[in-house]
Amino acid sequence: MPNQFLLPDLGEGLTEAEVVSWLVAPGDIIAIDQLVVEVESAKSVVELPSPYGGRAESLDAAEGQTVEKGGALLTIAALDEASTPAAAPAAPSAAAAETPDIVPGTALRDAPAESGSGAVLVGYGTKESTVRLKRPEGGRFGAKAAPAPAPAAAAAAAAAALLDPTRRSPVVSPLVRRRAKSHGFDASQLLGSGPGALVRRDDVEAAIEALMAAPVEAPSSPAKLIGEGDVRIPIAGMRKLIATRLTESRRVIPEVTIWLDVDATELFAAKDRLQAATGERFSLIALIARFTIAGLRQFPILNSSVDENEIVQHAAINLGIAAQPGRGLMVPVIHGAHDLTTRELRDEVATLVATSEKGDFAPAALAGGTFTLNNYGGFGVDGSTPIINHPEVAMLGVGRVIDRPWVVDGELAVRKVATLSFVFDHRVCDGDVASGFLTYVARCIEEPLLLLGNL
Repeated sequence: MPNQFLLPDLGEGLTEAEVVSWLVAPGDIIAIDQLVVEVESAKSVVELPSPYGGRAESLDAAEGQTVEKGGALLTIAALDEASTPAAAPAAPSAAAAETPDIVPGTALRDAPAESGSGAVLVGYGTKESTVRLKRPEGGRFGAKAAPAPAPAAAAAAAAAALLDPTRRSPVVSPLVRRRAKSHGFDASQLLGSGPGALVRRDDVEAAIEALMAAPVEAPSSPAKLIGEGDVRIPIAGMRKLIATRLTESRRVIPEVTIWLDVDATELFAAKDRLQAATGERFSLIALIARFTIAGLRQFPILNSSVDENEIVQHAAINLGIAAQPGRGLMVPVIHGAHDLTTRELRDEVATLVATSEKGDFAPAALAGGTFTLNNYGGFGVDGSTPIINHPEVAMLGVGRVIDRPWVVDGELAVRKVATLSFVFDHRVCDGDVASGFLTYVARCIEEPLLLLGNL
Protein backbone atom coordinates (compact mmCIF):
# COMPACT_ATOMS: atom_id res chain seq x y z
CA MET A 1 0.00 0.00 0.00
CA PRO A 2 1.48 3.42 -0.93
CA ASN A 3 2.62 5.76 1.83
CA GLN A 4 1.75 9.44 1.64
CA PHE A 5 4.25 12.01 2.91
CA LEU A 6 2.27 14.89 4.45
CA LEU A 7 3.61 18.35 5.20
CA PRO A 8 4.87 18.03 8.80
CA ASP A 9 4.66 20.53 11.64
CA LEU A 10 7.47 23.02 10.90
CA GLY A 11 7.25 24.54 14.39
CA GLU A 12 6.78 28.16 15.52
CA GLY A 13 3.04 27.89 14.92
CA LEU A 14 3.48 27.68 11.14
CA THR A 15 0.45 26.28 9.34
CA GLU A 16 1.51 26.30 5.69
CA ALA A 17 4.49 26.31 3.35
CA GLU A 18 5.10 26.88 -0.36
CA VAL A 19 6.78 24.21 -2.45
CA VAL A 20 9.94 25.82 -3.87
CA SER A 21 11.36 22.87 -5.81
CA TRP A 22 11.24 19.10 -6.01
CA LEU A 23 14.43 17.10 -5.63
CA VAL A 24 12.79 13.90 -6.95
CA ALA A 25 10.41 13.01 -9.78
CA PRO A 26 7.81 10.26 -10.30
CA GLY A 27 9.57 6.94 -10.85
CA ASP A 28 12.61 7.78 -8.73
CA ILE A 29 13.69 5.29 -6.11
CA ILE A 30 14.20 7.10 -2.81
CA ALA A 31 15.57 6.07 0.55
CA ILE A 32 14.35 6.76 4.04
CA ASP A 33 15.51 10.24 5.13
CA GLN A 34 16.46 11.26 1.59
CA LEU A 35 15.85 14.98 1.00
CA VAL A 36 12.98 15.14 -1.47
CA VAL A 37 11.48 18.63 -1.48
CA GLU A 38 12.42 22.23 -0.67
CA VAL A 39 9.65 24.29 0.95
CA GLU A 40 9.48 27.89 2.09
CA SER A 41 7.54 28.87 5.19
CA ALA A 42 7.00 32.26 6.77
CA LYS A 43 10.29 31.77 8.62
CA SER A 44 12.78 30.07 6.30
CA VAL A 45 13.48 27.71 3.40
CA VAL A 46 14.04 24.08 4.43
CA GLU A 47 14.63 20.79 2.64
CA LEU A 48 12.40 18.00 3.93
CA PRO A 49 13.50 14.34 4.12
CA SER A 50 11.19 11.47 3.25
CA PRO A 51 10.02 9.33 6.18
CA TYR A 52 9.47 6.42 3.78
CA GLY A 53 11.57 4.48 1.30
CA GLY A 54 10.34 3.17 -2.03
CA ARG A 55 9.44 4.50 -5.47
CA ALA A 56 8.06 8.01 -5.92
CA GLU A 57 4.58 7.40 -7.33
CA SER A 58 3.32 10.99 -7.63
CA LEU A 59 4.15 14.56 -6.65
CA ASP A 60 0.99 15.76 -4.91
CA ALA A 61 1.87 19.47 -4.89
CA ALA A 62 3.28 21.59 -7.71
CA GLU A 63 6.21 23.98 -7.39
CA GLY A 64 4.84 27.34 -6.27
CA GLN A 65 1.79 25.73 -4.63
CA THR A 66 1.01 26.51 -0.99
CA VAL A 67 0.31 23.42 1.13
CA GLU A 68 -1.42 23.43 4.51
CA LYS A 69 0.09 21.49 7.43
CA GLY A 70 -0.97 17.86 7.00
CA GLY A 71 -1.51 18.33 3.26
CA ALA A 72 -0.19 15.77 0.79
CA LEU A 73 3.29 16.32 -0.64
CA LEU A 74 4.46 13.01 -2.09
CA THR A 75 3.03 9.49 -2.60
CA ILE A 76 5.58 6.70 -2.25
CA ALA A 77 4.89 3.16 -3.39
CA ALA A 78 6.52 0.49 -1.25
CA LEU A 79 9.01 -1.90 -2.85
CA ASP A 80 9.55 -5.50 -1.81
CA GLU A 81 12.24 -6.08 0.81
CA ALA A 82 14.84 -7.12 -1.73
CA SER A 83 14.60 -3.89 -3.69
CA THR A 84 13.91 -1.30 -0.98
CA PRO A 85 17.00 0.94 -0.60
CA ALA A 86 18.38 1.31 2.90
CA ALA A 87 20.05 4.59 2.00
CA ALA A 88 20.97 6.52 -1.09
CA PRO A 89 24.65 6.05 -2.06
CA ALA A 90 27.04 8.95 -2.35
CA ALA A 91 28.15 10.13 -5.76
CA PRO A 92 31.64 8.98 -6.93
CA SER A 93 34.43 11.13 -5.60
CA ALA A 94 35.47 12.21 -9.09
CA ALA A 95 32.00 13.54 -9.79
CA ALA A 96 31.90 15.34 -6.50
CA ALA A 97 35.21 17.00 -7.30
CA GLU A 98 33.74 18.33 -10.53
CA THR A 99 30.63 19.82 -8.93
CA PRO A 100 31.53 23.34 -7.70
CA ASP A 101 27.89 24.42 -7.42
CA ILE A 102 27.17 22.15 -4.43
CA VAL A 103 26.78 24.44 -1.44
CA PRO A 104 27.52 23.53 2.20
CA GLY A 105 24.82 21.25 3.54
CA THR A 106 23.88 19.83 0.12
CA ALA A 107 26.83 17.55 -0.58
CA LEU A 108 26.08 13.88 -1.33
CA ARG A 109 26.83 11.61 1.61
CA ASP A 110 26.81 7.93 2.57
CA ALA A 111 24.44 6.81 5.33
CA PRO A 112 23.90 3.63 7.35
CA ALA A 113 20.78 1.55 6.86
CA GLU A 114 17.74 2.70 8.81
CA SER A 115 14.66 0.76 9.81
CA GLY A 116 12.59 3.92 10.03
CA SER A 117 12.82 7.62 9.46
CA GLY A 118 15.52 9.40 11.40
CA ALA A 119 14.60 12.88 10.23
CA VAL A 120 13.64 15.64 12.64
CA LEU A 121 9.99 15.93 11.56
CA VAL A 122 7.10 16.05 14.01
CA GLY A 123 5.43 12.66 13.82
CA TYR A 124 8.11 11.06 11.66
CA GLY A 125 11.35 10.63 13.65
CA THR A 126 14.12 12.16 15.73
CA LYS A 127 17.54 11.93 14.04
CA GLU A 128 19.42 14.04 11.51
CA SER A 129 18.77 13.41 7.85
CA THR A 130 21.90 12.21 6.04
CA VAL A 131 20.84 10.83 2.67
CA ARG A 132 20.51 12.46 -0.67
CA LEU A 133 19.44 11.51 -4.12
CA LYS A 134 19.26 8.10 -5.87
CA ARG A 135 17.51 7.62 -9.19
CA PRO A 136 16.80 4.57 -11.36
CA GLU A 137 17.97 4.31 -14.95
CA GLY A 138 15.68 6.39 -17.09
CA GLY A 139 14.49 8.45 -14.09
CA ARG A 140 14.76 12.19 -13.77
CA PHE A 141 18.46 12.08 -14.62
CA GLY A 142 17.79 10.15 -17.86
CA ALA A 143 18.23 12.10 -21.07
CA LYS A 144 15.11 12.71 -23.13
CA ALA A 145 14.72 13.98 -26.64
CA ALA A 146 14.18 17.69 -26.89
CA PRO A 147 11.24 18.87 -29.00
CA ALA A 148 11.99 20.59 -32.25
CA PRO A 149 12.21 24.35 -31.85
CA ALA A 150 9.48 26.46 -33.33
CA PRO A 151 10.39 28.34 -36.51
CA ALA A 152 11.98 31.67 -35.56
CA ALA A 153 15.13 33.64 -35.94
CA ALA A 154 18.39 31.80 -35.25
CA ALA A 155 18.80 33.34 -31.82
CA ALA A 156 15.24 32.43 -30.83
CA ALA A 157 15.68 28.85 -32.06
CA ALA A 158 18.93 28.44 -30.12
CA ALA A 159 17.35 29.83 -26.96
CA ALA A 160 14.29 27.61 -27.28
CA ALA A 161 16.49 24.53 -27.76
CA LEU A 162 18.10 25.12 -24.38
CA LEU A 163 14.89 24.45 -22.45
CA ASP A 164 13.01 21.17 -22.76
CA PRO A 165 9.84 21.00 -20.62
CA THR A 166 10.09 17.19 -20.63
CA ARG A 167 13.70 17.18 -19.42
CA ARG A 168 14.48 16.68 -15.72
CA SER A 169 18.21 17.19 -15.32
CA PRO A 170 19.65 17.01 -11.78
CA VAL A 171 20.08 20.36 -10.01
CA VAL A 172 21.83 19.98 -6.67
CA SER A 173 22.53 23.58 -5.70
CA PRO A 174 19.57 25.65 -4.39
CA LEU A 175 21.45 28.76 -5.56
CA VAL A 176 21.45 27.49 -9.12
CA ARG A 177 17.73 26.66 -8.97
CA ARG A 178 16.88 30.12 -7.59
CA ARG A 179 19.05 31.90 -10.15
CA ALA A 180 17.15 30.20 -12.97
CA LYS A 181 13.76 30.73 -11.33
CA SER A 182 14.46 34.45 -10.92
CA HIS A 183 14.81 34.63 -14.73
CA GLY A 184 11.59 32.74 -15.40
CA PHE A 185 12.67 29.18 -16.18
CA ASP A 186 13.28 25.82 -14.47
CA ALA A 187 16.96 24.89 -14.30
CA SER A 188 16.12 21.18 -14.59
CA GLN A 189 14.91 21.80 -18.17
CA LEU A 190 18.51 22.50 -19.20
CA LEU A 191 20.92 19.79 -20.30
CA GLY A 192 23.67 20.24 -17.72
CA SER A 193 27.38 20.05 -18.47
CA GLY A 194 28.20 18.28 -15.21
CA PRO A 195 28.35 14.54 -14.45
CA GLY A 196 25.05 12.83 -15.23
CA ALA A 197 23.78 16.01 -16.95
CA LEU A 198 24.09 17.92 -13.66
CA VAL A 199 23.13 21.57 -14.16
CA ARG A 200 25.80 23.96 -12.95
CA ARG A 201 25.84 27.70 -12.41
CA ASP A 202 27.66 28.22 -15.75
CA ASP A 203 24.84 26.39 -17.56
CA VAL A 204 22.21 28.67 -16.04
CA GLU A 205 24.22 31.82 -16.78
CA ALA A 206 24.67 30.74 -20.42
CA ALA A 207 20.94 30.08 -20.71
CA ILE A 208 20.10 33.49 -19.26
CA GLU A 209 22.42 35.17 -21.78
CA ALA A 210 20.86 33.25 -24.68
CA LEU A 211 17.30 33.96 -23.56
CA MET A 212 18.02 37.67 -23.15
CA ALA A 213 19.42 37.78 -26.70
CA ALA A 214 16.44 35.95 -28.25
CA PRO A 215 13.45 37.81 -29.71
CA VAL A 216 10.46 37.95 -27.42
CA GLU A 217 7.58 35.66 -28.41
CA ALA A 218 4.69 34.62 -26.15
CA PRO A 219 6.68 33.32 -23.20
CA SER A 220 5.14 30.66 -20.96
CA SER A 221 7.43 31.29 -18.00
CA PRO A 222 6.20 32.92 -14.75
CA ALA A 223 8.02 36.14 -15.71
CA LYS A 224 5.96 37.29 -18.74
CA LEU A 225 7.58 39.77 -21.06
CA ILE A 226 5.15 42.55 -21.96
CA GLY A 227 7.34 44.72 -24.14
CA GLU A 228 10.90 45.35 -25.08
CA GLY A 229 12.88 45.62 -21.86
CA ASP A 230 9.80 45.05 -19.65
CA VAL A 231 9.25 41.94 -17.58
CA ARG A 232 6.57 40.78 -15.15
CA ILE A 233 8.00 39.16 -12.02
CA PRO A 234 5.59 37.27 -9.77
CA ILE A 235 5.57 38.34 -6.12
CA ALA A 236 6.05 34.93 -4.56
CA GLY A 237 7.95 33.03 -1.90
CA MET A 238 10.04 35.18 0.45
CA ARG A 239 9.26 38.34 -1.53
CA LYS A 240 5.54 37.70 -1.01
CA LEU A 241 6.06 37.20 2.72
CA ILE A 242 8.07 40.42 3.02
CA ALA A 243 5.41 42.33 1.07
CA THR A 244 2.65 41.00 3.31
CA ARG A 245 4.45 41.81 6.55
CA LEU A 246 5.51 45.31 5.51
CA THR A 247 2.06 46.15 4.17
CA GLU A 248 0.48 45.02 7.44
CA SER A 249 2.97 47.07 9.45
CA ARG A 250 2.41 50.22 7.40
CA ARG A 251 -1.37 49.75 7.54
CA VAL A 252 -1.51 49.25 11.33
CA ILE A 253 1.29 51.35 12.83
CA PRO A 254 1.26 55.18 12.92
CA GLU A 255 5.02 55.48 12.68
CA VAL A 256 7.24 58.51 13.17
CA THR A 257 10.93 58.84 12.29
CA ILE A 258 13.46 61.10 13.99
CA TRP A 259 17.20 61.31 13.37
CA LEU A 260 20.36 62.71 14.89
CA ASP A 261 23.96 63.20 13.72
CA VAL A 262 26.47 61.81 16.21
CA ASP A 263 30.24 62.19 16.63
CA ALA A 264 31.58 58.62 16.84
CA THR A 265 35.26 59.51 17.11
CA GLU A 266 35.54 58.55 20.79
CA LEU A 267 33.75 55.26 20.14
CA PHE A 268 36.34 54.31 17.52
CA ALA A 269 39.11 55.23 19.96
CA ALA A 270 37.48 53.16 22.72
CA LYS A 271 37.09 50.21 20.34
CA ASP A 272 40.78 50.37 19.43
CA ARG A 273 41.79 50.50 23.11
CA LEU A 274 39.49 47.59 23.94
CA GLN A 275 40.96 45.49 21.16
CA ALA A 276 44.51 46.38 22.20
CA ALA A 277 43.80 45.46 25.84
CA THR A 278 42.06 42.15 25.11
CA GLY A 279 43.67 41.07 21.85
CA GLU A 280 40.14 40.48 20.54
CA ARG A 281 38.15 42.22 17.82
CA PHE A 282 34.93 44.08 18.61
CA SER A 283 32.69 45.27 15.78
CA LEU A 284 31.14 48.71 15.84
CA ILE A 285 27.62 47.29 15.53
CA ALA A 286 28.20 45.00 18.53
CA LEU A 287 29.16 47.99 20.70
CA ILE A 288 26.16 49.98 19.48
CA ALA A 289 24.00 46.95 20.28
CA ARG A 290 25.36 47.20 23.84
CA PHE A 291 24.29 50.87 24.01
CA THR A 292 20.90 50.01 22.51
CA ILE A 293 20.19 47.47 25.23
CA ALA A 294 21.18 50.01 27.89
CA GLY A 295 18.86 52.55 26.24
CA LEU A 296 15.95 50.11 26.32
CA ARG A 297 16.58 49.62 30.03
CA GLN A 298 16.23 53.37 30.44
CA PHE A 299 13.10 53.54 28.23
CA PRO A 300 11.47 50.08 28.57
CA ILE A 301 8.22 51.07 26.86
CA LEU A 302 10.11 50.88 23.55
CA ASN A 303 10.71 47.17 24.15
CA SER A 304 7.03 46.40 23.63
CA SER A 305 4.37 45.15 21.25
CA VAL A 306 0.72 46.10 20.83
CA ASP A 307 -2.01 43.52 21.41
CA GLU A 308 -5.31 45.07 20.33
CA ASN A 309 -5.98 47.73 22.99
CA GLU A 310 -3.07 46.81 25.25
CA ILE A 311 0.66 47.54 25.22
CA VAL A 312 2.69 44.48 26.18
CA GLN A 313 5.97 45.69 27.70
CA HIS A 314 8.45 42.82 27.50
CA ALA A 315 10.82 41.96 30.33
CA ALA A 316 13.34 40.22 28.04
CA ILE A 317 15.15 42.14 25.31
CA ASN A 318 15.26 39.97 22.20
CA LEU A 319 17.35 42.08 19.86
CA GLY A 320 16.77 41.66 16.13
CA ILE A 321 19.59 42.50 13.72
CA ALA A 322 18.28 43.34 10.24
CA ALA A 323 20.04 41.34 7.52
CA GLN A 324 19.83 41.31 3.73
CA PRO A 325 20.83 37.90 2.32
CA GLY A 326 20.00 36.94 -1.25
CA ARG A 327 16.54 35.66 -0.31
CA GLY A 328 15.32 39.05 0.95
CA LEU A 329 15.08 41.10 4.11
CA MET A 330 15.32 39.02 7.30
CA VAL A 331 15.63 39.89 10.99
CA PRO A 332 17.41 37.15 12.99
CA VAL A 333 17.07 37.58 16.75
CA ILE A 334 19.50 37.48 19.67
CA HIS A 335 17.25 36.11 22.38
CA GLY A 336 17.92 37.26 25.95
CA ALA A 337 20.36 39.94 24.78
CA HIS A 338 19.94 41.81 28.07
CA ASP A 339 21.64 38.94 29.93
CA LEU A 340 24.74 38.83 27.71
CA THR A 341 28.12 40.35 28.42
CA THR A 342 29.64 42.61 25.78
CA ARG A 343 31.88 39.76 24.65
CA GLU A 344 28.93 37.34 24.42
CA LEU A 345 26.88 39.93 22.57
CA ARG A 346 29.76 40.47 20.13
CA ASP A 347 29.93 36.72 19.44
CA GLU A 348 26.18 36.50 18.85
CA VAL A 349 26.27 39.42 16.41
CA ALA A 350 29.22 37.86 14.57
CA THR A 351 27.34 34.56 14.26
CA LEU A 352 24.29 36.28 12.81
CA VAL A 353 26.40 38.22 10.33
CA ALA A 354 28.14 35.04 9.16
CA THR A 355 24.87 33.12 8.83
CA SER A 356 23.16 35.98 6.98
CA GLU A 357 25.55 35.53 4.05
CA LYS A 358 23.67 32.31 3.20
CA GLY A 359 20.33 33.27 4.74
CA ASP A 360 19.69 29.77 6.11
CA PHE A 361 18.40 30.80 9.52
CA ALA A 362 16.40 28.28 11.52
CA PRO A 363 12.76 29.34 12.04
CA ALA A 364 13.34 29.89 15.77
CA ALA A 365 16.15 32.35 14.99
CA LEU A 366 13.71 34.63 13.16
CA ALA A 367 10.96 34.65 15.80
CA GLY A 368 10.32 36.47 19.05
CA GLY A 369 12.10 39.78 18.45
CA THR A 370 11.16 42.75 20.63
CA PHE A 371 13.35 45.49 19.08
CA THR A 372 15.37 45.79 15.86
CA LEU A 373 18.79 47.32 15.18
CA ASN A 374 19.49 48.10 11.52
CA ASN A 375 22.91 48.92 10.05
CA TYR A 376 22.24 51.09 6.99
CA GLY A 377 25.92 51.94 6.76
CA GLY A 378 26.56 48.58 5.12
CA PHE A 379 24.67 49.89 2.08
CA GLY A 380 26.70 53.10 1.96
CA VAL A 381 23.84 55.42 2.96
CA ASP A 382 23.45 57.87 5.82
CA GLY A 383 20.00 56.80 7.01
CA SER A 384 16.50 55.67 6.22
CA THR A 385 12.86 55.94 7.26
CA PRO A 386 12.18 52.20 7.62
CA ILE A 387 8.98 50.29 8.23
CA ILE A 388 8.77 48.86 11.76
CA ASN A 389 9.16 45.10 12.09
CA HIS A 390 5.58 44.37 13.22
CA PRO A 391 4.57 43.57 15.99
CA GLU A 392 7.53 45.48 17.45
CA VAL A 393 7.09 49.19 18.13
CA ALA A 394 10.47 50.71 17.31
CA MET A 395 13.67 50.35 15.28
CA LEU A 396 17.09 52.03 15.54
CA GLY A 397 19.17 52.53 12.40
CA VAL A 398 22.86 53.41 12.05
CA GLY A 399 24.14 55.07 8.88
CA ARG A 400 27.63 55.06 7.40
CA VAL A 401 30.47 56.63 9.38
CA ILE A 402 32.37 59.27 7.40
CA ASP A 403 34.87 62.01 8.14
CA ARG A 404 33.05 65.34 8.38
CA PRO A 405 33.84 68.83 9.65
CA TRP A 406 32.61 69.15 13.26
CA VAL A 407 32.84 71.85 15.88
CA VAL A 408 34.68 70.67 19.02
CA ASP A 409 35.17 73.15 21.90
CA GLY A 410 34.56 76.04 19.55
CA GLU A 411 37.10 74.83 17.00
CA LEU A 412 36.47 73.22 13.63
CA ALA A 413 37.85 69.68 13.43
CA VAL A 414 37.52 66.58 11.26
CA ARG A 415 35.55 63.91 13.15
CA LYS A 416 33.99 60.54 12.41
CA VAL A 417 30.26 61.23 12.15
CA ALA A 418 27.26 58.97 11.65
CA THR A 419 23.50 59.54 11.45
CA LEU A 420 21.16 57.67 13.81
CA SER A 421 17.59 57.12 12.58
CA PHE A 422 14.86 56.08 15.00
CA VAL A 423 11.34 55.06 13.98
CA PHE A 424 8.66 54.45 16.62
CA ASP A 425 4.98 53.60 17.00
CA HIS A 426 3.18 56.79 18.08
CA ARG A 427 0.47 54.72 19.79
CA VAL A 428 3.00 53.53 22.35
CA CYS A 429 4.86 56.72 23.18
CA ASP A 430 5.29 60.36 22.26
CA GLY A 431 8.29 62.30 21.00
CA ASP A 432 9.80 62.91 24.44
CA VAL A 433 10.38 59.20 25.08
CA ALA A 434 11.66 58.53 21.56
CA SER A 435 13.97 61.55 21.68
CA GLY A 436 15.20 60.55 25.13
CA PHE A 437 16.16 57.08 23.90
CA LEU A 438 17.87 58.40 20.77
CA THR A 439 19.89 61.05 22.59
CA TYR A 440 20.90 58.52 25.27
CA VAL A 441 22.33 56.15 22.64
CA ALA A 442 24.00 59.11 20.91
CA ARG A 443 25.67 60.20 24.16
CA CYS A 444 26.97 56.66 24.71
CA ILE A 445 28.49 56.72 21.23
CA GLU A 446 30.05 60.13 21.82
CA GLU A 447 31.18 59.27 25.37
CA PRO A 448 31.41 55.46 25.76
CA LEU A 449 32.36 55.74 29.44
CA LEU A 450 28.87 57.07 30.10
CA LEU A 451 27.68 53.46 29.95
CA LEU A 452 29.63 52.62 33.09
CA GLY A 453 27.17 54.63 35.14
CA ASN A 454 24.38 52.20 34.25
CA LEU A 455 26.22 48.89 34.71
